[in-house]
Amino acid sequence: MSTAPAIARETIIDKEAATLYHYPEHKIVHHVFHKFIYGDDFREVLTTGVEIFRKHGANKWLSDDRLNSAIPTPDVEWSMQEWAPQAIAAGWKYWAVVMPDKIAGQLNMNRFFKRYIETGLTIQVCSTPEEALEWLMSV
Repeated sequence: MSTAPAIARETIIDKEAATLYHYPEHKIVHHVFHKFIYGDDFREVLTTGVEIFRKHGANKWLSDDRLNSAIPTPDVEWSMQEWAPQAIAAGWKYWAVVMPDKIAGQLNMNRFFKRYIETGLTIQVCSTPEEALEWLMSV
């Protein structure tokens, strides 16, 4: 078991479906999905993360998606057509992902990876949130 380094972390959203953190010193946005998430809850987390990119110059995102599943088509389309271009324009450069436990969610994420790699995003799939955080702090 690895232990995460002690670094300053702000909690931005803390709800039943998800938590969103910001690590100001390392320019990291970190979401944790606590269950299958979609619709307004999903979009709020992602939109708020882009706001942090814009306001605080963050450029790294840690997605802890272990408890999520396949994202519904309207949310996939929104995230690819509206959200991702905004996130990239706001400075998104690095993405560390802890994959969903469910196969359907993993397949969904692989579709995102292909599209985002084409935009120049650097992506690292990690086994644990601690490993993801360590990688993001090293880039």
